[in-house]
Amino acid sequence: MDSPHGAAVAAENLGLKGPRGWAFRGVTFSAGPGSLIAIEGPSGSGRTCLLLALTGRMRPTEGHAETGGLRLPRRAAAVRRIAALGPVPTVSELDPAFTVAEHLRERALLQRRYDGSLRALLRPRRERVATARARIDAALDAVGLDPATLPKAERTSVRDLERLEALRLALALALIGRPGLIAVDDADLKLSDAERAEAWGLLRSLAAGGTTVLAVCSQAPEDAVTVRTDTTGAAHPSTTTTDAAEPADPTDDEGTADAFAETGHS
Repeated sequence: MDSPHGAAVAAENLGLKGPRGWAFRGVTFSAGPGSLIAIEGPSGSGRTCLLLALTGRMRPTEGHAETGGLRLPRRAAAVRRIAALGPVPTVSELDPAFTVAEHLRERALLQRRYDGSLRALLRPRRERVATARARIDAALDAVGLDPATLPKAERTSVRDLERLEALRLALALALIGRPGLIAVDDADLKLSDAERAEAWGLLRSLAAGGTTVLAVCSQAPEDAVTVRTDTTGAAHPSTTTTDAAEPADPTDDEGTADAFAETGHS
């Protein structure tokens, strides 16, 4: 797929304090576009809060960060437009009752409604369908997910997916918006050694394609830009620099809604 130029990410003395004290503090690191960035630490060490702060979803208490050249927290809204969330529990989870086709169709609808130009909205229906189909197919190809191989093909419910299949689907949904950065929480949770290697291989391939990947984990791969957190609320970067909405109205976007069906994936 045609990946965008990834978003560089940097932080300087970044910290976030909540009602129970510091979630994280003293985060300083820099990573270039297309990097694989791992936030490593035990559960409860502020990993998810740091991920959400760097993607414009939580407001830090001190210090500052930049994602895609946009300074945080001042440009948080702009950062949210270029930084997509993959699976993040309680924030951006897949609906277990939805099928694969329903998730993809809904995301394509939302993408066209809230991220398209006026010119794109006025294009002929056939052209809108073709564009949505291309985005869906490219996203599925990028994450290595072929709906035809699932138990009930595209009609497979999320609850029936294996963990790695669900991860691939969540990443495909994020990629439909062609973000500069994708954030993933608990990237290695409850995975066997083989599954963990496969998950990191997938995230590594997305980064190699140009999209910056920010992933929370308990154990980072050696080639990642790693920021380590601990239970004291401090963060310790082991690598400091590398080069490397509202529901859509289906009557307004019927061309996009039909795109997944017309690919043979509905």
